[in-house]
Amino acid sequence: AVGSPWVLPGALTALSPQDWEQRQEEDTLLIERILLLVRNVLHVPPDPAEEQGVDGDASVHDRVLWALHISGMDDLLKFLASAQAEQQWALHVLEIISLMFRDQSPEELAALGQGQAAAEHGEDTRELETLRERELAERRARALQRPSRHSRFGGSYVLQGLKAIGDRDVVFHKGLHNLKSYSHDLGKELRRVPRRRWAA
Repeated sequence: AVGSPWVLPGALTALSPQDWEQRQEEDTLLIERILLLVRNVLHVPPDPAEEQGVDGDASVHDRVLWALHISGMDDLLKFLASAQAEQQWALHVLEIISLMFRDQSPEELAALGQGQAAAEHGEDTRELETLRERELAERRARALQRPSRHSRFGGSYVLQGLKAIGDRDVVFHKGLHNLKSYSHDLGKELRRVPRRRWAA
């Protein structure tokens, strides 16, 4: 029974890509017979008395599934299930898929998927952490290469005792070292006197 699925995908592959309008009645019957044969092979119940193998050894059902996978039959079943023009085979394909998962419990399948997802998630997390550390190292290297510029902002100070306009204290925007040379005219433009009016 294990060798028989190798022949079936060749027959299905020759028939499936054909347009359903060009397909002959014999081709439709052949596709249906192949799907029914696969269903019947998977439908055979397990016999524990015959399958006395070592613990962890693959059962006959598992070996049939592996042969179907190696031959490419599972890809053809996915094609038949998803193709819009092949909807007439949907129930056959659904029955075959349910028989494929006959010995599996939903909890085992879910746990298997979570285990793989957790391993992939851990690998992705390690990869992201490595990329983050590399980016931080590049930022530090760029910060060390950047020339340091002196800020021209010296701060703002309130000069108590000196009154500005409106009886408010003067706000001084220069550095404290410039405070000795402070005058109210600081920052104002000098008025230019024409040369002919210069004092002699």
